[in-house]
Amino acid sequence: MHAPPSVEWTPYEAGASLGWAGSQGGTIARDEELAGQLRLTYELDDSRSFHAVTCAVSGWLLHHRFFDNAEAASEAYDAMKPALEELRTRLREGGPGSPEEARRGGPLLAAFLARFP
Repeated sequence: MHAPPSVEWTPYEAGASLGWAGSQGGTIARDEELAGQLRLTYELDDSRSFHAVTCAVSGWLLHHRFFDNAEAASEAYDAMKPALEELRTRLREGGPGSPEEARRGGPLLAAFLARFP
């Protein structure tokens, strides 16, 4: 049920996404994944002081955060990595397999979202 602890973060699609438009309308500057279960993307558009960090936990969560400067966005990106790794160890790979698993995962996801609004 639980994924093994950390494996190494690697460039998403071997770095092919870098420079492309991201889901929030900025240019993808950083994009990494962990074991095909976690993804963390940073996109920016300096012309409008726009910086977005998007994280995904496969089958469980897609969350966007927005910043007005690169420093804050980069700090958030780096801070979210270990938190996402920990979350991954506590959730069933690929999403809940039953309503009960979904209920057990809810508080874990809520705590993550409260920590990273």
